[in-house]
Amino acid sequence: MSEVRAEPPQAQWPLYEVFVRGKRGLNHVHVGSLHAADDQMALRHARDVYTRRNEGVSIWVVRSADITASSPDEKDPLFAPSGDKVYRHPTFYDIPADVPHM
Repeated sequence: MSEVRAEPPQAQWPLYEVFVRGKRGLNHVHVGSLHAADDQMALRHARDVYTRRNEGVSIWVVRSADITASSPDEKDPLFAPSGDKVYRHPTFYDIPADVPHM
């Protein structure tokens, strides 16, 4: 008689990507991934795993299947400036000398 092994529940749960914001005013940063049965469980597990030492002030969890990203191969056509919108180029604007950080 052969033994049938069931997959652990985690193998059936969806994969979540975890983003943590370290301090107020900073951006959320991708810190890792985890499997969870639902959104609330993912949030709790992310808190337990990725913010054990009070590292964060905010956590985002997103199902990996819900993320759509561009490919590095699309960099040139996707991010190239639009030549027909010349008003977006700063050559048409006079910036006063007393304006900082320009």
